[in-house]
Amino acid sequence: AVPQKGDNTKIIKMAYTNAVERLARESGRLNRSERFIDELGALLGMENPPNVIESYDISNWGDDSSVAGMVVFNEGKPYKAGYRKFRINSVVGIDDYASMQEIISRRIKRYDIGEKGQFGVKPDLILLDGGKGHLSSVMEIVKGTSFEDVPIFGMVKDSKHKTRAITGDGGEIAINSTRSVFTLVSEIQEEVHRFSVGFHHKKHTKRGLELSLTKIDGIGEKKAQELLKIFKTIKNIKEATVLDLMQVKGINKELAEKIYDYYNGEV
Repeated sequence: AVPQKGDNTKIIKMAYTNAVERLARESGRLNRSERFIDELGALLGMENPPNVIESYDISNWGDDSSVAGMVVFNEGKPYKAGYRKFRINSVVGIDDYASMQEIISRRIKRYDIGEKGQFGVKPDLILLDGGKGHLSSVMEIVKGTSFEDVPIFGMVKDSKHKTRAITGDGGEIAINSTRSVFTLVSEIQEEVHRFSVGFHHKKHTKRGLELSLTKIDGIGEKKAQELLKIFKTIKNIKEATVLDLMQVKGINKELAEKIYDYYNGEV
């Protein structure tokens, strides 16, 4: 019997709160973040709390320029030094499942070669921004690898794109009734989505700036990239003198004058 209202519900909530507080006292994990990962680990059936959590999300805007973001939560808090960005290399068109397989495979390879930094750390838990399909596709390529023992779950959203549940091999696990777990998972899902979308937006913006520069006679993608590397924005390029422009690798006086004339209205 699972009471939904009345005095019995209040008793269950009180018992749950007391149990969590006692667990925190006995384990010496008293701060908010540590309690959250304790409860998340218990809910997912893990023997130990997931101190290092990695989360992945694929971002695309209906085209073939998919990218991915990886965020890290250490002891229940964002660890931004561990964040990583991925360009999708092997997938043609829009295929989130294949894209997720690619980045997880690349992640594992970086670990296997002993790379330093976050890639040299095996996470305690991986959370994918996606449901059963994302999870199944990743579980296929993880088998037989060094990450086979890492618990992997998907974070499921509702129709309003809000965190609703966690999905694993045994089906969906409701988290709405466990406030601390819901808070932590929601924060992770929102952060990985923000990070991957931000990377995608920046990539598209940079690509657009490069294309605008290639309209100038004699400026190809490589020179456009060099210009943006130095000046950062089109506005700065417009305000640069011919001598300023000549400081960029590959830009001689003739090209510098063409760039200056292009943005200053001279023919």
